[in-house]
Amino acid sequence: MAEFFLVRKVLLLSYSSIPQTLISQMQKNQVYLILVLSLGLFSCENEETVTETTPIELSIDLVDSLDLEILGNPLMASVNKEGSLVSFFDFPSSETIITNPNGEILHQFSKKEDTPDAYGFKLELPILWGNDRVILIGMRGIFIYDLGGTLIKKIDHAEAMGSAGSMSMPGLTAKIITLGGKEYLITKSFRSRDTYPGEQKFYDTYKAVELVDLETGEMQDFGPFEPESKFLDGMGYDQSDYAPAYDVQSDKLYLSHGSDPTLYIYDFSPEEANLDTAIYLDIPDFYVVEGKPRTEFSPGSVSINGGTAAIRNILVQDGKILVHYYPGIDPRIIEEARALWASGKEEEGEAIYSQGSLNTKPGILVFDEKTFSYLGTLDFPSGVNQAGFMASNDSLYFQRTPDPNVEEDFLRIYKMKLIEK
Repeated sequence: MAEFFLVRKVLLLSYSSIPQTLISQMQKNQVYLILVLSLGLFSCENEETVTETTPIELSIDLVDSLDLEILGNPLMASVNKEGSLVSFFDFPSSETIITNPNGEILHQFSKKEDTPDAYGFKLELPILWGNDRVILIGMRGIFIYDLGGTLIKKIDHAEAMGSAGSMSMPGLTAKIITLGGKEYLITKSFRSRDTYPGEQKFYDTYKAVELVDLETGEMQDFGPFEPESKFLDGMGYDQSDYAPAYDVQSDKLYLSHGSDPTLYIYDFSPEEANLDTAIYLDIPDFYVVEGKPRTEFSPGSVSINGGTAAIRNILVQDGKILVHYYPGIDPRIIEEARALWASGKEEEGEAIYSQGSLNTKPGILVFDEKTFSYLGTLDFPSGVNQAGFMASNDSLYFQRTPDPNVEEDFLRIYKMKLIEK
């Protein structure tokens, strides 16, 4: 039996079966440590029992699969809440592909031409909105189309875009969320705020996410670096170091800043976000990124490193918080690979980097939505792309890894459920 305690003094303890996850809860200007005990109970002054829990067994079980009959390897992008539509993005053709749950292609279109309805350089994978719309976010703005690709509405960015970069991974994109019975788009913020990562102003004014009113086009940004954030240590950081992971459920914003292994939970409305709880995640072999001298940064430049440790996605579903983490490639391997690339030994550098990537094992932390208690850590199912996954109201979706030795004419998506045994 494990118990959670609010304590006002540091408590040293020993435990084995539950990871060392420290939770600090900010309420009424007090900071507490909630320590998960699994072996023996230690007394201390001013204890208050918050909740009581027992380790549970969780698994991700296969429910169904979707086969998309197509040459190439489009990337799984989003699924609508009902699970009735799935979107993909094909990079060679820049096509958005929309299917039903059986894998039948319903619509596909491209907007790579220089036309008024083209979104420009893609910043997010396609986001399905309900049963009849899809959203593409690019350098030119936020574009809302019908499923056939006819432009319905364009929303300008909060600021004119100068430069930007993006990483595309399965299921990692902006989200349609509900606040006060109204649907909004939440996406990472692309504002420059008239600064860049070589200046202190960048870190002082940074906000992670943008809430977009799809009816009025109004936007509000949220999610600063909190006072204890490592990104306020005076060093400079690349975009991939602090790229946000987020979700919204039941008027709560769940947010992490990339390689800072902390889950921030805010009371959330379209007008404000007030920090309620911060969960500090002690993840084994998580290579927390180190900053660089700010003199290495220049205005207008964007640097992205796909091997950086990060909290990549957060999904809140069926009373559980799912935190997808990537522990990162050993920084020594990255530096060795970079040195080989710089010296012209590209194949050797790629081999070392690829091997480092293979040795890196991502996972999914699971917490209870109401109590924030730790429920377990899940491995990704075998045979799937471990860079990301997505969720409808009641299911999880993973993209099968294709056979590298066979030219396949289909792409398979596994529909799964998180099961509590």
